[in-house]
Parts: sequence; structure tokens; C-alpha cells
Amino acid sequence: MNSQTQIDIAHRADRQIAIWLFTLAGFVVLMVLVGGLTRLTDSGLSITEWAPIRGAIPPLSQADWMSEFNKYRQISEYLLVNAGMSLAEFKFIYWWEWGHRFLGRVVGLVFLLPFLVFLAQGKISRARLPALLGLFVLGGLQGFMGWYMVASGLTERVDVSQYRLAMHLGLALIIFCCSIWLALGYWRGVKTANPPSTGMLVAGAIVGVVLVQSLLGALVAGLDAGTTYTDWPWMDGEFIPTGLLAQQPLWRNFFENILTVQFDHRMAAYAITGLVGWHIYKVFTTQKNPQVRATAMVLAATVSVQVVLGIVALVYAAPMGLAAAHQIGAVAVLGAAVTHLHLLRFSASENKA
Repeated sequence: MNSQTQIDIAHRADRQIAIWLFTLAGFVVLMVLVGGLTRLTDSGLSITEWAPIRGAIPPLSQADWMSEFNKYRQISEYLLVNAGMSLAEFKFIYWWEWGHRFLGRVVGLVFLLPFLVFLAQGKISRARLPALLGLFVLGGLQGFMGWYMVASGLTERVDVSQYRLAMHLGLALIIFCCSIWLALGYWRGVKTANPPSTGMLVAGAIVGVVLVQSLLGALVAGLDAGTTYTDWPWMDGEFIPTGLLAQQPLWRNFFENILTVQFDHRMAAYAITGLVGWHIYKVFTTQKNPQVRATAMVLAATVSVQVVLGIVALVYAAPMGLAAAHQIGAVAVLGAAVTHLHLLRFSASENKA
């Protein structure tokens, strides 16, 4: 076997691994969407136990359904919010939560089975193995984090902790970013990174602030803050509303004050829009690589659509369809930002933005 043949075989193997990782990222996006809809339908507390193996099988008989329903009727959400709910209504929210958990198991298999096959075939190099194993560990941690979030709503609360909701979503987005980054590395076959540049650092900062903004969005969702202060560009008739620091101690305002949490989310959106706009301008004035320019335009487009979705969702008090679209929009912006950063980090160009 000559060297060219070996290179071709290695290239095909890398492309197969890239397709697998892109597929995994797609399943994570689906998981985020279903998770968001599960929250929007108030279904997340319908299953009151964490049973990673046994829980894969839904109730199959009337007795099974009554057993699950009786467990739900012991928690605060039922007693204080859904008292008198019928079995049919319970089944509706149960199926949403069960579907979300089952999809999580599917995502685990989407990672594990191809990984074992590629490993057995010798297509994963020793140098790249730790990154893939780390991705698997993050997936396992995400399963635990999901239950940790649900457990917060099974005692005195009637919903889950917004802190744990943000952690759960944030970890999902980190897994998504890592999957995209690794997939791009395999697909593009890049080996050598470009030296750091101002544009590269700004692109990295955009990834970071978009991730933080997504966590702020999770706080908004956890507090149902998107259904309040629905005027725009004002908040309750003011651009900077009174009452932003009304709670004591002061730090609680940034996590528990509905007014402050929504205000922070708005201000972060403005900051991201300005940062991305400035970065795109610098890319097109200093960067010659057409792929980098193309990903910059995609990033600008996704940010623009996301801003519009956010405003419309706010004005209409976050109806389910718009809220779900806005959440997926955040994932799209993050994916575009990661891809753009990868092109800057691993691309040959005469000029670096």
C-alpha cells in the first residue's frame, strides 16, 4: 500500500468521524428543543424518579399509569398548581418528560456505538482519543445534571431551580460546541493553528459571550421573566427601569429579580449585536479568506434573526412557538460563532482580522 493510498484511507476515516460528530451535534440541538418544549408545557416534574435503565420503558398498563400518577400527586406542583388534574392530562405531560429523557438515552447511544466501532477499526488516533472520551464524560454528567435539576422541584418548589436549569442548558451547549469543534477538525483535516490575532481573540470572545447570554436566557426562562415587561425598547416605560437592585443582598438581583434578569438579557443582546457588527466590519476590511468571510456573514445573519425573534417573543409574552424558536436561535448563533472561530484559527490567509 503506497503512501497516497494510506492518506486517502485516513482522509475517509476522518470524514466518517466528522459526520458522526456533526450528527451528534444535531441530536444535541434536538435535545435542547425537546427540553425547551418540555419546560414550556410544564412537564418536567411529571416523572419523580431517576431510573436510567428501568425508566426507558414507559407505563404499559393502567396500574403502571396510576402508580406514576400517584407519585406525581405527592409533590408540590400537583398539590399547589395542578390539583384535580385528570389521568389524561397527566399522560400528556408525562409523555413530554419521558420523551425528553428517552432522547437523552438515544443521544448516549449515538455517541457510544459509533465510537466503539471507530475505536475497534483503529480510526481514532491515540492523540485524539482523550478529547472524545472527554465528550463522553460530559454526556454522562449531563444526564446527572438533568436529574439534579428535576430534583430541585420535587420538594417545596413548584418548578425547577433557575440556577440548575441554567447549568443543565449550559452543559448541553458546551457539549454542542465541543462536538462542532471536533467535527470541523476531522472534516477539514487541519493540523496547524494560525498564530493568535485580534480578530481571532474577538471571535473567541463572541463564542464566550453568546454562551453567557444563553445562560442568562435560561434564567429568564426559569423565572418566567419573558412574560413580564413586554414593552420594547422600554421596560415598564423606561430604558433603565427602577427597581433593578431592589432585593438584598445585591447579588440576588442578578439571578432572582425578574426585572433585573430580563434587563441583563436585553443589555447582553445589545452588546453582542454591537460586538458582532464591529467584528464583521474588521473581517471584511482585513481578511481575504473567502471561507472566513462567509462564516462571518452567517454569524451576522443568525444574530440578526435571533434579535428579531427575541423582540417578537417578548412583545407577545413568549408564546410556545416563538419561545422555542428563540431558544433554537441561540444554538444556531453559537454554532455559527464556533464555526467562524475554527475557520480563523485553522485557515491559511494573507491577512488576519
